[in-house]
Amino acid sequence: MKRRTRWLIVALTPVALVLLALAAVWAPDEPVEVLAGRWAQPPSRFIALGGMRVHFRDEGPRDDSIPIVLLHGTASSLQTWDGWERALRADHRVIRMDLPGFGLTGPSPDNDYSIEAYVRFTLKLLDALGVRRFSVAGNSLGGEIAWHVVVAAPERVSQLVLVDAAGYPTSSTSVPIGFRMARTPWMSWVMTRILPRAIVRSSVRNVYGDPDRVTDSLVDRYYELTLRAGNRASLPMRFAQSRPGADTLLLRDLRLPTLVLWGDRDRLIPPENAARFGRDIPGSRVIMYRDLGHVPQEEDPVRTAADVRAFLSPGLSSPK
Repeated sequence: MKRRTRWLIVALTPVALVLLALAAVWAPDEPVEVLAGRWAQPPSRFIALGGMRVHFRDEGPRDDSIPIVLLHGTASSLQTWDGWERALRADHRVIRMDLPGFGLTGPSPDNDYSIEAYVRFTLKLLDALGVRRFSVAGNSLGGEIAWHVVVAAPERVSQLVLVDAAGYPTSSTSVPIGFRMARTPWMSWVMTRILPRAIVRSSVRNVYGDPDRVTDSLVDRYYELTLRAGNRASLPMRFAQSRPGADTLLLRDLRLPTLVLWGDRDRLIPPENAARFGRDIPGSRVIMYRDLGHVPQEEDPVRTAADVRAFLSPGLSSPK
């Protein structure tokens, strides 16, 4: 009997260890109502739009006739623009939102994550807010959406800011592990149930020019908002529906003041793409930031926002 008991213990120990390991990284979806308590504090608001409850913030002077609209990138949220909002709100109305599939807005009911769908979403939200004319800035995916918004509604956009923007076919020198997993069918299924926090930390550090800038609170934000119900299932669909380079010839038809900002340590979308935007968009200006990576607005909001503020309103004094 004792021998049999010892055998059972030996046989079951690996199973127990596996179960314990799974329990440690098991990460079920979180209801938006739970997450909103931390990530949708005032001035956050929600609006019903296209079958979604869209999370957005609308701040700054209400008499600003041309607000600045900020569009975040893949797997990010409106909080990526916190530093810019602080720098711009004294003189500019600043509108930002969680795009479908990300943040607290969550998945699109029709699973359409094409650029065209994001453009329609952006314009419909601005219509709902009564905004006719605006400037628009976007990072990564948000940058690709931003310049497509100009293509779709050139009469509505005053100025364009592209921050490490997507759009061209690229050859990344390094891709965050979370993105690689989302692009692999069986791994993306696993990600909807298991999400080690270390994967999120590694992914965020991967896109920063200086990984030491990544704090625990920053990882908390990315990790917790990734758990919003439906977000993890949306990410593989977003990647599957991307069409890099499909519309870049349209960039040559843009006729508006354009500022292109880029981190020279961006390993996801190479810095040479900044020059491509600079060449293709007539009259655009390119600024390259030393030691910054794929999300300059988040890595050094003071420096990057100062350039944006000068671009939007050249006559204004230094930020208050």
